This record gives sequence, C-alpha cells and structure tokens, in this order.
Amino acid sequence: MRNFTEELGINGYLTIIKKFKDGTEETIFDDHNIIVSGMGVGLSYMFNGSGSNTVLDYQIDRFQLGVSGKDGTTPDNSIETSATYGLSGPFSSVSQYGTGSNLYIEDATQIKNSTNVLNQFFALIPANKITRVSDSSVRYTLVVDEETGNDLDTNLNLNEIGLFMKNPRGDSSPNASILTAYRVFNNVRKTSDFSLIFRWTINF
Repeated sequence: MRNFTEELGINGYLTIIKKFKDGTEETIFDDHNIIVSGMGVGLSYMFNGSGSNTVLDYQIDRFQLGVSGKDGTTPDNSIETSATYGLSGPFSSVSQYGTGSNLYIEDATQIKNSTNVLNQFFALIPANKITRVSDSSVRYTLVVDEETGNDLDTNLNLNEIGLFMKNPRGDSSPNASILTAYRVFNNVRKTSDFSLIFRWTINF
C-alpha cells in the first residue's frame, strides 16, 4: 500500500509548539512526518467500494499520544517507517490523558496489521480544528492543553503521536480506526505549566 500512497503524492509536515500560560511559545519540533501504509489501506476501501458507505468514516478525525517512540524495542517501532501500524506505547487509559483534560476520548477498536485490537483510546479532533488550507492540503491543529498528559509515571515522557482514519471498514459500534501518519519526537515531560500544539498538515 506504500506505493499506492506514493502514487497519490501524499505527504505531511508536523510542527510542535510548547505554549506557556503567559502566552509565549517555543517551537520544539518542525519536520516532515511519516505517511504509513494504513493511509493506503483506508483509501483503498473507499476507492474500491469495499468499505464504509459513509464518507465521514474516511476522515482523519482522531489521534493518539504515546510514550515509547524512542525505545526501538517493539515491532511497532523498530524503525520509523511506512510499515508502522501503531504507536509503540500509546496512552492506554482515559486517566493517562488526564481527568481534567479538555480532550474527548473514545474507546474504540484499532486495525493493526490486519488484526483488530480492542479498547484503544483515541483523542478526537474537533471539527473546528480541521482546516482546509488549499485545494489539496488539510491542517489538523491538535491542542494538548495544560491538564492533559500530566499524570504519567515519573519515568514516562511524551515522544510519539499518530493520526488515525475514523472507521474505513464501516464497522458498527465501536469504530475501527487505522493509523495514517506517525512521528516520533524528543522526550517532553508534560506539566500543567504549558500546553502543546501540534500543527499537522497533510498534502493529498
């Protein structure tokens, strides 16, 4: 499916900004992302008419945060490539996102390497944070507010993120989402002193 996405010319770019309570901002990451094979899988369901009959199910409308993007010890993250099908260490509960978080968290299924994995936790992207910036580009603004991600164990740091397509197979409840884009970044020890803003642009 990688060739399929390459033929379509799909690529992306991610900027991560640390925003402090006084309004000051610090850019901590600014680089390309990895479009993974799940993008091709999801689009093939749509183009072949073999998946959902609802166009909304093909929207990229959710993301996951993770804490093992740098360890390189699991099949998911042995190398950051288009073959990546899941975060190495995604948040595994609502409490990891934070009970005071403004994010809406959905407990759903994830399609991983042709396997269904239940009880995966996704943060939904509000419609007003998805912006068409050109005829072929969409920007996703993911806001991890001051109260999100602060309750991790002391040895855990944020260092990976993934964008997901909602439900390309058209599964009935729960949705079955698939990873479409992925990126690791340097460790961030999240506190209530700042929010993180992920500006993620996908060019179709």
